[in-house]
Amino acid sequence: MTTAPQMKGRTAVVTGATSGIGAEIADQLAGHGAHLVLVARSAELLETTAARLRVQYGVDVLTAPLDLADRDSPRLLSHRLAEAGIEVEMLVNNAAVNQLGALADTDPMRLRAMLELNVGALAELTARLLPGMVRRGRGAVLNISSTGAYQPTPYMAAYSASKSFVLSFTQAVWAEVAGTGVRVVAVAPGPTDTPMNAAAATPRERQPADVARTALSALGRRRPAVVDGGGNALQTFVFGRLMPAAIAARLGKRIIESSILRR
Repeated sequence: MTTAPQMKGRTAVVTGATSGIGAEIADQLAGHGAHLVLVARSAELLETTAARLRVQYGVDVLTAPLDLADRDSPRLLSHRLAEAGIEVEMLVNNAAVNQLGALADTDPMRLRAMLELNVGALAELTARLLPGMVRRGRGAVLNISSTGAYQPTPYMAAYSASKSFVLSFTQAVWAEVAGTGVRVVAVAPGPTDTPMNAAAATPRERQPADVARTALSALGRRRPAVVDGGGNALQTFVFGRLMPAAIAARLGKRIIESSILRR
């Protein structure tokens, strides 16, 4: 079983918890004995997931059907947790959406909604739940970023930029809480077999369970950010550190046009 913090009997909040990486993280946390609060848009899928985890692992699972792209949802969630007397030991900010296509062809309102979810909800939930962890001297915030955070990505310009925010935000908060007993880490998956990435699937995809194991293992380390998979780590090093941004952007454009957009 994957190394993870001592979560038995403690509560983790997982957003985007009904499919993909979020569902796998929830499953593995439940396997470690964590109680869960699952957040996603579909009440039906949440209840199906919660029922399975309760039976399979014998943990308490609460559900919060919310669209975190709605600006009021992070506040509603934090208030519901407070009213229920739940002390959140871990926050997993996984909920996100991607948009594939040229920015000039993008619906501006859909773009704004994506940024509200990928950036706004993540930052606000962290700001709302982190203080309690710091006061108690323990806890963890796990933010799901992307290898796109390390390089400009044409045809996913806003998504990639949103994940760059997640990476930088996490690294800064990691430094702020050093010595408090709270762990903050960003995990950057590359191409992963999830519903969100169905339109941009590639032969190099990893499975959500692989990413979940990397994410929970990262909580036992000291670094503020971890890339999932050796090949992805090499790619981020080359594109993000060795290669000038202009060259990385042009090369990325060619790769996406030839491997994804022409399907």
